[in-house]
Amino acid sequence: MDQALIIEKGIFIVAVFAITMLMAMYSTLAERKIAAWLQDRIGPNRAGKGGILQPLADGLKLFAKEEFFPNTPNKFLFVVGPAISMSMALMTSAVIPWGDRLEIFGRTVILQATDIDVALLYVFGVLSVSVYGIMIGGWASNNKFSLMSAMRASSQMISYEVAMGLSIIALLMMTGTLSLREIAAQQHGMDWNVFYQPVGFLIFLVCSFAETNRTPFDLAECEAELIGGYHTEYSSMKMGFYLFAEYASMFISSTILVVLYFGGYNYPGMDWVEANWGVNPANIIGIAVLFAKLCFFIFFYMWVRWTVPRFRYDQLMRLGWKTLIPLAIANIIITGVVILLADNA
Repeated sequence: MDQALIIEKGIFIVAVFAITMLMAMYSTLAERKIAAWLQDRIGPNRAGKGGILQPLADGLKLFAKEEFFPNTPNKFLFVVGPAISMSMALMTSAVIPWGDRLEIFGRTVILQATDIDVALLYVFGVLSVSVYGIMIGGWASNNKFSLMSAMRASSQMISYEVAMGLSIIALLMMTGTLSLREIAAQQHGMDWNVFYQPVGFLIFLVCSFAETNRTPFDLAECEAELIGGYHTEYSSMKMGFYLFAEYASMFISSTILVVLYFGGYNYPGMDWVEANWGVNPANIIGIAVLFAKLCFFIFFYMWVRWTVPRFRYDQLMRLGWKTLIPLAIANIIITGVVILLADNA
């Protein structure tokens, strides 16, 4: 790998991390504004015009708060927990194709940090490690409510990862690849996977809510039972890391949903735009289209939060094990039969 390519990839990775953090930061403002809109309130409007600087004010507030350590013999693990959650949320973005390519100063820049053949396995591997951030944080807090919350969150995430993985198998049978870039490229124009795998998409969407601990699956942070959940004992930026990790995970999961099922950066008429305007304008529009799609799903996450009531924990586990997993297995069988019939036709 030549030096220019290393610098190019380094700049791209830093840019992706910065965009992920920026989206996570302003998702907190969007959450509060959408909640206010749905509840006929104004929402934050003091810091900057229309409250645009509210996330910066919240970040400074977290930085300025006193660092508090509970009476725990595991201070190292107490610090490692939020670091794992934040790191895993950022690492997932490395394999996402944010666009096709750009021609800059005679170089072809691929809009992806790294293109590996097993990108989907990498995503699931990172997701499985992110469970440790919550479990370690809850256990090291030396608080029974935090520990109960961490156990809830980890069992919930592990359970719904099974259904999520099974929903992806049907998509892999259809696309024949684990590379996110190839999956996105196969959905050229409007040939999106959601039209062929609507059941798989719905299962993946529901599991994404559970994986990110969002309502109606936010039993890990059920304040009526568990005070503040697994981050009850956290303060200052360690608390901020957990909060940012949730919003970063929501941003990344929305992006993966778009890439897998809604064509990623593809849009109708992209060939015409490229033929008449050139590669760069066509692919810049593709990046904008990708962000428009994922912003819709972020809005959907927030809309559901302020609309649907929270499940009981037994209902949550029953939905995962007795409904979504059998449905995902049935979807795999039906997809296999359809592919077999199509090959023999």
